[in-house]
Amino acid sequence: METLFSPMILFFVLGALAVLVRSDLSIPDVVGKALALYLMAAIGLKGGVQVSQSGFTTELALAGVAGVALSFLLPLPAFWVLRRLGKLDPLNAGSVAAHYGSVSVVTFVTGVEILGAHGLPPAGYMVAVLALMETPAILTGLWLVRKSASTDSASPKGHLREALTNGSVLLMVGSFAIGLIAGPKGFAPIQPVFEGAFRGILCLFLLDMGLVAARFLHKTKSLTPPLAGLAIALALVNGTIGVLVGTLIGLDTGSVAALGILAGSASYIAVPAAIRLALPDADIGLPLAMSLGITFPFNILLGVPLFKAMAQALA
Repeated sequence: METLFSPMILFFVLGALAVLVRSDLSIPDVVGKALALYLMAAIGLKGGVQVSQSGFTTELALAGVAGVALSFLLPLPAFWVLRRLGKLDPLNAGSVAAHYGSVSVVTFVTGVEILGAHGLPPAGYMVAVLALMETPAILTGLWLVRKSASTDSASPKGHLREALTNGSVLLMVGSFAIGLIAGPKGFAPIQPVFEGAFRGILCLFLLDMGLVAARFLHKTKSLTPPLAGLAIALALVNGTIGVLVGTLIGLDTGSVAALGILAGSASYIAVPAAIRLALPDADIGLPLAMSLGITFPFNILLGVPLFKAMAQALA
């Protein structure tokens, strides 16, 4: 309940309520794009710094490779299901699939607290895995969109190259590399900007996302019952896959549960910021309604305890 009533979530609710009561509250597009750029740079920088602090160990390598592979691959079946059962066009199916291949920071932090309270704290390097899982799903989502929309005979390699050079993806990957190179000492002078102000900027971004999500939903009514069901089904299936993969590579029980929580979560911070810039014609309100409106509360209330129980049973 403390997480559900955090300022970040409440700002999102405020934005949605402003639309419902037909308020004139709005955030200019140029400001929204600036907030998105800041968030992507900050997430990338902090992820790189975290990896530089934890160092490269065998366990980190295994968990990192597993996390990156999950983030790359999970959008593929999600895209197929969203196209067949959700009846989405390739543009929006790719956008939603990217959200469900990436991760939710708030869900992960809440899960870590719950696991620690039950004597199953995940290894510290799982924070680095979280950072590594942010971007790959965006690449896959963009590749799926471009591949489906292509009318020529360009190879998948060409589509992937186009996705890798996308400005939003390049910013996140480049910021991660900068954080990795700079480390804690190099990050310290800019920490007040990229960490101290992060939650405040995030609140404003989620206010904007609440406005955008409510406007799209009010206008298009795009969240159909099948899509609402898929928002829960994708969390369950992806989380189960994460738990199984974590068990197979030999992680400790807490870290197995944490990988399941990461795989079962859906992004509503990093990916919306990237998709909004990369695919401006996509219905950004739909993946936000699914990930933040359905998947997030489901995971907080039921998903995290379920993935913890699965990890213990497999152990």
